[in-house]
Amino acid sequence: VAAWPWPFVLVPLLLSGALGAGFSLLPRRQANDIEGQFTPTGGPAKADRDLVRRHFPTDDSARFSAPRLPTEGAYAALIAVASGGGSVLEQGPWLEVLRLDRAVRDAEYGRLCARSNGSCHSPNPLLSRGANGAPPAPHSLGFPTDSGAFLGAALGGVETSGGRVLSARAMKLVYYLREDGPGAGDSRQWLQSFLRDIPSKLRELQLRSIQVTYFTSLSRQQEFEGNTKSVIPLVSVTYFLTITFSIVSCLR
Repeated sequence: VAAWPWPFVLVPLLLSGALGAGFSLLPRRQANDIEGQFTPTGGPAKADRDLVRRHFPTDDSARFSAPRLPTEGAYAALIAVASGGGSVLEQGPWLEVLRLDRAVRDAEYGRLCARSNGSCHSPNPLLSRGANGAPPAPHSLGFPTDSGAFLGAALGGVETSGGRVLSARAMKLVYYLREDGPGAGDSRQWLQSFLRDIPSKLRELQLRSIQVTYFTSLSRQQEFEGNTKSVIPLVSVTYFLTITFSIVSCLR
């Protein structure tokens, strides 16, 4: 090695560079899916889900039912919280919830929404009862169920008296889209555009009586990928410093 240093310096570098060219294939081969990364391959739960899919197929375009979904579904969720400790069932917050609902229901959503009984699946069972602008009157709603509708997932911070709703701090709106058939790809694009456009829409609405947070079925995956991209540069710097320290130590 001392007599012929250059071959021992250059050959490993050239060999590493040639083999490192395979990293160009990484974008096509990387697996960033959360389920694939953090759940067992071939686990019993996945087999049970496949069994349900085969024997209980869904039809998101005609007979959608959220409780029958074998997966999380394709959806966008909004939570409206009344400002100042008020109730979302009061007139002011209720009108802003209706405005928020209309802003989300664009023409593209109407084409891709999960349907049942010939219309888009309602994001909240209470919206149809107050579509004329008047919120449901106090004591008119049962809780957690009312007229066969489960309100436990639709309202939050609920105060009741005798099983009737007095007030509710928050309301959750869930907009389901078609996850089966050829529309699945378009639904994913709509959700991506929703995450991109919703901050500007909220600013345009100038909501004062409610505060809104949002989440979609893609949010968790995007956050996971975002964390990966932010960590990779730090890992590269760490490797460089570690290798440099090792070389300097060995030179002494």
